[in-house]
Amino acid sequence: MTIHSLTQEITWQGRTVKWDRYGDGPALVLLHGTPWSSALWRPIADALCRQFTVYLWDMPGYGSSSKDAPHRVDLGVQSEIFAFLLDHWGLDRPHVIAHDFGGVVALRARLLLGASYASLCLVDVVALSPWGSPFFNLVRQNAAVFTQLPPAVHRGAVEAYIRGASHRGLREDDLEMLVSPWMSNEGQRAFYQQIAEADERFTDEVEPLYENLSEPVHIVWGAEDTWIPKDRADRLRAVIPHASISLIHDAGHLIQLDAPAALSAELTRWLAAGLA
Repeated sequence: MTIHSLTQEITWQGRTVKWDRYGDGPALVLLHGTPWSSALWRPIADALCRQFTVYLWDMPGYGSSSKDAPHRVDLGVQSEIFAFLLDHWGLDRPHVIAHDFGGVVALRARLLLGASYASLCLVDVVALSPWGSPFFNLVRQNAAVFTQLPPAVHRGAVEAYIRGASHRGLREDDLEMLVSPWMSNEGQRAFYQQIAEADERFTDEVEPLYENLSEPVHIVWGAEDTWIPKDRADRLRAVIPHASISLIHDAGHLIQLDAPAALSAELTRWLAAGLA
C-alpha cells in the first residue's frame, strides 16, 4: 500500500482538520511537529500500515488543514484537537508515535485531557524547557515583521531553516515537500503565526506530570540532532523512569528523512515487542 494525500476531514471549532487512516490491525496514531505535516511521516506510515491501522492528520495551521488567521494554533489547542480526534475515531488505547512538538501535544492530551495510550513513542520531541532555536526565538519576537517579507526572501528563510534540521542534507523533492505548504500568502502568514504562538508554558504545565505515565514509553533520538540535542533524550529518560531509549546514529532532527530505514526498523521492533 502506498499512502498519498489525506482524504478525510472533520471540523472542530471552525477549523478543518484533514486526516486519513490506512492498513489493518491495532490502531497507531502518528503526530507531526513544526514546521512539518503528516507528509513527513508518510513513508514510515507506508511501512507500518502492513501491521497496524495507521492514522495520519495535519494539525490546523499545517499541511492541508485550515490556516485561518483568527484561529489559534498553539500547543494547547492542538492537544484539545488531538483528544477530540481520538474520541471521534473511537480509539480508546491506540499506540502513539510523536515527533517534535507532537510530543507535547500527545503528552498534554494524555496527562491533562484524559486520553489513554497502549504505548507512547517520543521521537526527537519538544517536551522539556527551554526549547526553540535562535531563529525560532527571533521570529517569535518579530512575527509581524517576518510576515511582510517579500516572497523570495521568505522562501529563502524557510528553506535555510528547514535545511538546518537535517544531518545528511535534503533531496530537492523532500525540501519542496516540506517548504511548499508555507509558500502561498496564507502559508506565509501561517508559518510565522505558529511560531509567534509557541510558548514554553505548554511544556512547563505538563512536565511535572511525566512521572505519572504508566504505559510503555520509548524515546528515539537522532544522535546528531542540533535542533533538540540528544541530552534532552537523557533528561526525558530521567523524568520517565520506566522509559527505554534508542539513539539513531547519522541522523538529525529530520530523522524520518535522514535515517528512514533505521527509524522504521526501530519503530517496528518497539511496536512488535509491545504486541508480544
